[in-house]
Parts: sequence; structure tokens; C-alpha cells
Amino acid sequence: MNDIIDELRELNEDRFNSVRLPTEDELVELEEEILISIPADLKEFLLEASDVVVGSLSPVTATEPHSHTHLPELTATAWSLGLPRELIPFCEANGGYYFIEQDGSIGFWSAEDEVNEEQWDNLWDWISDVWMSDTE
Repeated sequence: MNDIIDELRELNEDRFNSVRLPTEDELVELEEEILISIPADLKEFLLEASDVVVGSLSPVTATEPHSHTHLPELTATAWSLGLPRELIPFCEANGGYYFIEQDGSIGFWSAEDEVNEEQWDNLWDWISDVWMSDTE
């Protein structure tokens, strides 16, 4: 996981540091706002690397309340489109959403296909396989 974060930092295209990393207290506030606990991997990502900009995908942020990537905004939109409420969307892409389950596993959902066959064991695998490969 630390290696993935280091790789992300090397690929970071946000040279102006326009997004600030959240505090743990801010994550507690977000959990209260979305009424579901944030899985451990997603918390770690938000605390350590949610300020990284890489490629065309834009995973969730925790400190930009007016952004389409702000966790409460993204969850409200995805859930209103039919994503099951127990799944937490963390990245909008290709007409759907990558989501994380409470056990940390990752999948893709779209209103057309529902849950896609492709899945990842954890967020770090998704970051490596999908997000970081989006830069190539």
C-alpha cells in the first residue's frame, strides 16, 4: 500500500496542491453525513492520497465540498441513480461508478449493467490496475 501511494505521488499532476488532505475528524463528519462507515482502505486513501491528480479518472475527495468528487456529492448522485445504498462509490467513470464494499472489495456499477463482472480484492489493486494504468 505504501508503495502504491509513493507511485501515485510520483505520477501526481497537481503541481499546485489544489486539494487538501482531510483530517480524521473530517472523515468522521463525512461518515455522519453519508450515514455509512467508510471502509478502512478508502479512509487510508482519503487521508494519504486523495490530493493526487492522475490521468482522466477522478476518485473521491473529502475536503472539496463544491466538487463533483466530494464524497457526499458522489454518493448522493450514485445512490439516486440506483447504486445499492450499502456500496460506496469512489470514482465516476464510463457512465457508472467504481464502488467499495464494507469488506474492502471493489467493483463497477452502471445503471445499464448493474454490477459488472470485473472486481478487485482491494482499493490498492484497483489503483494499480485501473487508475495508474489510465496514465499510460
